Formats: sequence, C-alpha cells, structure tokens
Amino acid sequence: MSRIFMQRAAVSLLAVEAIGLAALTVWEVISLVRGDLSSLATSLALLVMSLLATSALAAFAFAVHTGRAWGRSGGIVAQVLIFAVAVGAVQGADAHWGIAAALALPAIATFAALIGSARRADEAPRD
Repeated sequence: MSRIFMQRAAVSLLAVEAIGLAALTVWEVISLVRGDLSSLATSLALLVMSLLATSALAAFAFAVHTGRAWGRSGGIVAQVLIFAVAVGAVQGADAHWGIAAALALPAIATFAALIGSARRADEAPRD
C-alpha cells in the first residue's frame, strides 16, 4: 500500500480514537455532575487524564496529517499503551475478551498504519 494511503488511514484512526475518548470524557462529566462516583478525587483525576489523552490523540492526528515525525512517534506510543490496557482486560477475575478485542484490534491497525506512513530516509524531513 502507498505511504499516502497509510498516512490517511493513520490520521483517520487517530482521529476516531480521539473522538471516542472525547465521548468517554463527556460521559465522565455527566457521571460527575449526577454524583455517580465513589471518590471525587479519583473522578476528577480520571477526567483530567482523559482530557489530556484526548488532546494528545487529536494533536498526533494533526501532526501525522501534516507529516510531522513526532505525531507518528506519539501515536505509536499511544497504541502500545492502548494494547497494554487491552492485555489487562483479559486478566484477573473480571477478564473480558470483548473489551480486550475492542481495544486491541484498532490499536494494532493504527500501529500498522503509523509504521506504514513513515517516510523513507532519503525523503526530505518536514520537521
């Protein structure tokens, strides 16, 4: 597949992940407002981390779109972390293969698209 196709796929997948995490963040805010929480401090910390992760994924998508290497690097790290969470979802008493698959499969696809979008060494860098 062409590098341009892989770049567009990577941008799209990173953007979809950012949108999904934004939706989860909205759900966290709604739960916070309703009082559906066991610890206010934990809920606020999770909300802040979700906002930061959403912003990071959106920034990575934009950076990959503009051909910046740091966007691919950050996106790859994010996919490795998502895959680690997926592995954790199949361990312990509350193991759930469906959740693991829902996390792991997009992470693997995005990882592959990010690797495939890398430019050759002889191409001029844009950073």
